[in-house]
Parts: sequence; structure tokens; C-alpha cells
Amino acid sequence: MAIVYLSLGSNIGDRVGYVQQATSLLGGNPNINIVATSSFYETEPWQMDSNNWFVNAVVQISTKLTAQELLDECHRIEALLGRKRNPDGKNYTDRTIDIDILFYDKSMIKTDTLTIPHSMVHRRVFVLVPMLEIAEDFVHPVFNKTISELYEDMENPEMVYLYGTRI
Repeated sequence: MAIVYLSLGSNIGDRVGYVQQATSLLGGNPNINIVATSSFYETEPWQMDSNNWFVNAVVQISTKLTAQELLDECHRIEALLGRKRNPDGKNYTDRTIDIDILFYDKSMIKTDTLTIPHSMVHRRVFVLVPMLEIAEDFVHPVFNKTISELYEDMENPEMVYLYGTRI
């Protein structure tokens, strides 16, 4: 079974509800076991033109699914929860739910549809802070640094606010 870290975020509608539903749907898959969940964090939109703040969390799972199968399952759940993808795929847009695979064991995967570790993990405080809560000693397989070290390396990280709700 692979140990995987997923980032979940929502910035429209019932943001908390969408993250909770996505977590429930992931856990309802017989090939996925939820191991740990972070608290919810409220964050400003990052690198996108929106006034809608996000609710973000990180979930640790164990799974029998391959990385591609897991990506397909994440996309299925996103569609089920009303995610509308930007057709050009270049600009970030508001979304009911976004599920990103951050790490899949210590694997390094690069295909047309999948990059693991996620290429922006080390630049996203809204991912690093929830990961600090559940996996601060996890070592990034490319940078060979722990999540704590990656967070400490950030210059002027944007603010994240504990939302006060656990998944």
C-alpha cells in the first residue's frame, strides 16, 4: 500500500462541506484508507484573480491504487462535486473542490497528466502548514528536506488562518 498526501481546497459554495464530502468520497473507495487529516485552514487565493478565500486541508491516505488511478479517482470526485475545469488549463479559477496529489510514497513521476511530487508543494504555505500538522518530518524526495525545513525556507509566506474545524 502506498502512503499518499493529498491537498484539498474549495473557494466557492459550502467550502467546508465540499472538503468534507471529498474526504468522505475518498474514504468510501475500498482501495483508499484515510490515515490522517489536518485541520481546515482559510487562505487567500494564490496566483489567481478572485476575492473568494479558500478552505484548505491535507489528507494522508494509504491506497492500493496506482498514482494514475488515484488521479482519475480524484478527478471523478471533483466532477461529482461540481468542479468546472478551465478549458485552457492555464489559469486558476474558482472551484467547488480541488484535489491535488502532493506525494505518492517517495515516488518521482512525470507524465503528460501527472507530476509527483506536486511541482508547487514547496511554494504553497496553504499546503505546507496543514502538512506540518500531520507529517512535519516527511522528506520531499526531490529537495531532500522535511516539510518543516521547506516551511522554514519560505520567504514572506502568506498568512493562513486555522478555520477551527477538523475533517
